[in-house]
Amino acid sequence: MNLYRTTFVVTVFTLLEHALGFVYRIVLSRTLGPEMLGVYQVALTVFAVFLTISSSGLPITLSRIISKHRARGYKRGEHAATSAAMLIALCFSVPITVLLYLLRTPFSRIFSDPRCADVFYILLFGLSFTSVYAIIRGNFWGNKRFFAYSVIELVEEIVMIGLGILLLVVLRGGAADPNKAAIALLSSYLCSFAIAAVCFFARGGRLSSPRGEIKPLLRASLPISAMRTSSSLLGSFISVLFPLVMTSAGYTAAQAMSEYGVVYGMVMPVIAMPCSLLSPIALVLVPELSECFYKKETGKLNALVERALNTALLIAGALIPLFLAVGKDVGIFLFSNAESGTMIAASSLILLPMGLAMISTSMLNSLGCEKQTLLIFLAGSCVMLLSVWLLPPFIGSHALLVGTALDHLITAACSLALLRKKTGKLRSAAYFGKLALVLVPVAVLGMLLRNLLMTYMSYVPAVLLTMTAVMLAEVLLLTIFKLFDFRALLKKFLPRRKKSA
Repeated sequence: MNLYRTTFVVTVFTLLEHALGFVYRIVLSRTLGPEMLGVYQVALTVFAVFLTISSSGLPITLSRIISKHRARGYKRGEHAATSAAMLIALCFSVPITVLLYLLRTPFSRIFSDPRCADVFYILLFGLSFTSVYAIIRGNFWGNKRFFAYSVIELVEEIVMIGLGILLLVVLRGGAADPNKAAIALLSSYLCSFAIAAVCFFARGGRLSSPRGEIKPLLRASLPISAMRTSSSLLGSFISVLFPLVMTSAGYTAAQAMSEYGVVYGMVMPVIAMPCSLLSPIALVLVPELSECFYKKETGKLNALVERALNTALLIAGALIPLFLAVGKDVGIFLFSNAESGTMIAASSLILLPMGLAMISTSMLNSLGCEKQTLLIFLAGSCVMLLSVWLLPPFIGSHALLVGTALDHLITAACSLALLRKKTGKLRSAAYFGKLALVLVPVAVLGMLLRNLLMTYMSYVPAVLLTMTAVMLAEVLLLTIFKLFDFRALLKKFLPRRKKSA
């Protein structure tokens, strides 16, 4: 299976997974409400810190090391690296779990709402299982077994959604609703671990002595783990700081938690859509870029980088006119919350730096620039914290969106500069200029058309027609200006027919 078809398969599975997850997010927002969704989100954010500490930098580092061993034909090194990664993950996750259960009473005080602690300790049971699954996932990436990984991720999502709907919608009563959502998520963690373990050993996976692989893994993964742990800590700190700043600005505790739930439970999942589309591309590129880097195939490396950046620009840019035109309506349709829609429309321009930051950081990590990406992340995080600390008294929960925008702008700019230094001249500026010339008039058309249709039609048909018109205009102009070639893409995905003798 070539690179394009592999990317296509992974993208299809990822889109299906995220579509199901998005539907489940709508179910959660409607069954829990903004306040309870905020409780669930705060607990999940704190749990993510410990999950990140246990294993976050290991999967991508393991996949890169396996790619290096594959390029050199060193099979035993693959087994040793996987064993070393599992050992490291367990050495972090097991003591953390035991210690947090022993210190449950004092640790629970970090939550402003005691209901958050109940949700957190339900999730904590799955920490070690999820950490080991993350290592197996990294092994799959390094060996380019993307189909197995994609199926397991999809099954995990289905288990979480099925059990969550059963507990929250069908079986009402009993435990608090955020706890039920946590039970569903924990069950999906255990399920994905079990399936991945069986698949790993069934496909010839083996564990061997980790000697010689622990130090290289730690050395390469620690900067990534530090960056992602800092990101999780930042999220946790914001979940505590933001309500405090909001209450000091005159909001009640319930209002502050509700505002947090709207931003991180409703707005951010919509704004993060480009990352959902780009994640399979980044996933497939990691071993490819690593192999090109270690084999010193500079031409192929530069071509892959250019295609990845252009794809990030296309995916993020194509969604901006849609969000500008009907973003307000999206919040009402999906979450029955007008405030979330206003925020989605207002923050649509965040899509571009967010997409570029995500794809460029992933590529830099695959090229061995983990320390530099950590420093870049810290610079963006400082601006995010300052925004959350200083701006809520003036702009309320929009401070979270301003901070997010500045964070991604700094990360994207610095990452692209470093990527240019590592690979040579980046050739995506011209593509971005043409793309802007196409998308700006489409966005203006969408906004004007929506206002016009609202005058003569009922609400729902007007919104649907506006969305259809924007998407058709985009496809037409992108094709005319040769920014997207659908036929050429199909030829790359479809297998070539062999000529008959």
